[in-house]
This record gives sequence, C-alpha cells and structure tokens, in this order.
Amino acid sequence: MDIMDEKKMVTLSVEDGPWTGCAVLFLRSCPAVNLLSLYKDQQGKFSVFKVLKLTLTDSAGGLEGYEILKLHDADPLLGVEVKFVDVAACRRFLQSYGSGAVQQSLSQHACRLLHCPQELVLETQLKAGTHTLDFCLDDLELCLQHIHQSQPGRLRDDEIAELDQQLQSQALGHIPQPPTLSQEEPPVPSNCFLFQKRVFEDRILAAGDLQRFSNGVGRDWRKVGRALGKNCRALKGPAIDNLAYEYEREGLYEQAYQLLSRFIQAEGSAARLGRLVRALEDSKLTSLAENILDIQPRE
Repeated sequence: MDIMDEKKMVTLSVEDGPWTGCAVLFLRSCPAVNLLSLYKDQQGKFSVFKVLKLTLTDSAGGLEGYEILKLHDADPLLGVEVKFVDVAACRRFLQSYGSGAVQQSLSQHACRLLHCPQELVLETQLKAGTHTLDFCLDDLELCLQHIHQSQPGRLRDDEIAELDQQLQSQALGHIPQPPTLSQEEPPVPSNCFLFQKRVFEDRILAAGDLQRFSNGVGRDWRKVGRALGKNCRALKGPAIDNLAYEYEREGLYEQAYQLLSRFIQAEGSAARLGRLVRALEDSKLTSLAENILDIQPRE
C-alpha cells in the first residue's frame, strides 16, 4: 500500500461513523507558577481546572465534542487527558495547538485566574498513545488517526466530574464563586516576591539598585529609611538623623546613597530587592519601585 492509499484510509476512518479518541496534553510552566503544584493545592485546584476548561473551549470551538477525563501527576509535568467525541472539534483543537493558539489561551487565562506574571512561560507536549503529535502536526489527518487509535481506557475521574459540575453551577449562578488565586495572595516561591500581581526574583541588592534609588528617592529617603528600619537594627533610633547631619553638605543623593549602603552592609545577604520594594510601597513611592524593577510605564 502506498502513502496516498494509507492517507485515504486514514481520512475515511476519521470521517465515517461515531468517532472517539484520546490525547494527553502535557504542560510545564515557569518556576514562578507551577501548574502541577497549584492543582495539588485545594485552593488552586478549581482555578487550574477552570483555566484548562476555558482553554479547551477556546481551541475546540465550544463546549461540545470533548471532555477532560483526568489530570495526571507526571512531575514536573501536569498531564491533561482529553477524550474527543467529535472529529471536527478534535481537528479544531489540533489546528489551534499547531498554530500556538492553545499556548496563548492558556497563558491568558492563567494570568487572569491564577495571578500569574503577564507572560507565563509554558512548555507543551501532545501525545496520543506512544505517538508524540508535535512531530506530525503538519499532517492533521495522521494526528487524527493516532488520536482515534488511542481509545480512552477509563471513565471520567470522580474529582474531574465534581470540578466540572462546580464550574457549570458557577456559570449558571447557582453557587457563589469559590476563592481563587486571583482573589487572595498567590503562592510565591521563597526566592521570589510579588509586586503589582507580578513575580520577581528576590535577589541581593546590587550597585545598579543603589544608584537608581539614590537618584530617584529625593527628600523621601528618610521615609524609606524608617520603613527599612522596622527590621534593620542599623537604621533604628537616631541612625537616620545622624546620616542626615553627617552628609548634609553632600546633598540628597549622598544621604540616600549612604542610607541604602548602610542597610546593605548591616544586612548582608538578607539585604534583598523585595525588602526595598516593600519599603518603597510603604512610603508611597510606587513609581520608584517600578523604575528599580525596570517596569515600563503603561501607555
């Protein structure tokens, strides 16, 4: 049998009669937002499921033609096992996946519902049985055949059924929306901090931070010093007034520079970016925090 005959048989098999198939979408997100860890958390479970369901709705062209059977712990990957019962919906999903629309939809819904950074980095892989479909996305009929041959070996997981029912009830307004990660403080890795709903690395303060702070803080350097002094012995008591007197002739830049230098010297490896940003927030100096974090102003 030549290649053309084989493709013809593939096309006939996916178009004739009742059609079902199964595929597993594997997801790996950036370290700042771990989808698998969030799904394991009781608070994050519903939000992660909602992100996945909305993404499938976008990519398959509606609510019909598929269902999520189970979410798999394939550490560090989250596996989403999907049963397709309509070849047209499956084809639309494959086209969306191949164009990158699935990844884009995932990122957008995750940013909104999971309190993620604006650009969520995702690695994806799509498999049907032993076949990795990423390698043959340019041949949709072959992908459909692999999915059709991979028949689901399970019923829908009870937990998934409960989450789906909860989502439907929420959409109909029968129950209040449960707490989501967008409504409360999201889980942030210990080496990061949250600012304006974005996650930043909580690194040790560097020379560039010192210069930007000294250039931008102006007369408010004492206010920031008092905020830092809440958790820094070197800046308690008369320390800030002494700095003001000692460097009065040198001006505001030098006073601010000496303040942050003293904080860095006293705290060592604990003198981190997150502490400075929190002190700036407490001092109502959000724009300076944005400048130090190199956040571009919104147009």
